[in-house]
Amino acid sequence: MVERTGVVSFGGKPVTLIGPEIKVGDTAPDFTALGTDLKPVSLKDFAGKPLILASVPSLDTGVCDAETRRFNEEATGLPGVTILTISMDLPFAQKRWCGAAGVERVITLSDHRDASFGQAYGVLVKELRLLARAVFVVDASGKVTYVEYVPDAHNHPNYEAAIAAARQAAARVS
Repeated sequence: MVERTGVVSFGGKPVTLIGPEIKVGDTAPDFTALGTDLKPVSLKDFAGKPLILASVPSLDTGVCDAETRRFNEEATGLPGVTILTISMDLPFAQKRWCGAAGVERVITLSDHRDASFGQAYGVLVKELRLLARAVFVVDASGKVTYVEYVPDAHNHPNYEAAIAAARQAAARVS
């Protein structure tokens, strides 16, 4: 598996990412993660739909919490777009967090079992076995139209750019 250094850091400390760098124009790689009901979910389950795929280190941290809540709020203005937040948190913790946070429009998926998403999208942090913060937009044809590997996990992604890319992907469907 490909290892990449110098791409992102955690609190200013550089880390190693496992997996390839995803680029605009790539076909979105398939992956399997667990839903909060412990059932496997794959990219194929969302075929034909524009997607925002947001990887976060843990929903129980301030930036990840705020990011997921922000995408949940933005979802109302993104008809036809499915938003997935993927982390290494256990499905039980994700379900508890979503209930406590009132997050109902973002689907949380757990990559804890196989790190399938992390390895496929190049966001698995070798040193911590967490996912780096990144956002990918995938159009209805399965092509990646937006990529952001956030330089430091303590920073927020560029919400406006990701949302604009998702709106463009949704507009191509209608």
